[in-house]
Amino acid sequence: MNIEYHHWWSPHLGQDMALKVYGHGGKPILVFPAMGGRFYEFEDFKMIDATWPMIEGGKVQFFTVDSVDSQSWANYQAHPADRARRHEDYDQYIVREVLPFVRGRRGEHVKMLTTGCSMGGYHAGNFFFRHPDLFDAVIALSGLFQLDMFVGDYMDENVYFNSPLHYVRNLTDSAILDRYRQSDIIICTGQGAWEEAMVADAMAMKGILEEKAVPAWVDFWGYDVNHDWPWWRKQISYFLGKLYG
Repeated sequence: MNIEYHHWWSPHLGQDMALKVYGHGGKPILVFPAMGGRFYEFEDFKMIDATWPMIEGGKVQFFTVDSVDSQSWANYQAHPADRARRHEDYDQYIVREVLPFVRGRRGEHVKMLTTGCSMGGYHAGNFFFRHPDLFDAVIALSGLFQLDMFVGDYMDENVYFNSPLHYVRNLTDSAILDRYRQSDIIICTGQGAWEEAMVADAMAMKGILEEKAVPAWVDFWGYDVNHDWPWWRKQISYFLGKLYG
């Protein structure tokens, strides 16, 4: 398998950032780590092993990035407004640095699938819904779709536009909605331990998308399916197989 390590100084974040590439072709997939995770997390938790046949067969190619959650939403020592601004820096890093890196390798007009588990599932969903011009597919595993768990009832423009349950609910732009309708949207959560908040958000997002006539596969796995890596390995393999197998 082709595996590459890349890093550079990010002008948008003001720090060194790293990523890894797995595979040589197929659908490019941007992977966000779980809370506090790093760019090598997908490999460490054997998500790469779970999808190895598709990677080696040229069906998919993973680009796994670092997060700055401890500086943004999970930085409880900072005011929510400052945390939201730091996330906006991260948004610019992904959009203006990581995606051009991918396009430089895969073509100027390539669109990516985005995925992740837990906090990575939140990022996957949020980046997809915010940037449907850049992403045409999402597999959000056990992710939230709003930020109450981190900022309580605080709200400003940056928090609002990073809370899909808020901005998608109020979206009326037909061009953006049509992009959603032409995309592959998969939202999955178990119904076992530590999944209660994720189930509630997935149900809420399902209702919003149905109201806006946006097709989506919102899948609730069993009551034995916990918020943990063994199940996410099964889910990522299953859903990628359905899309690209």
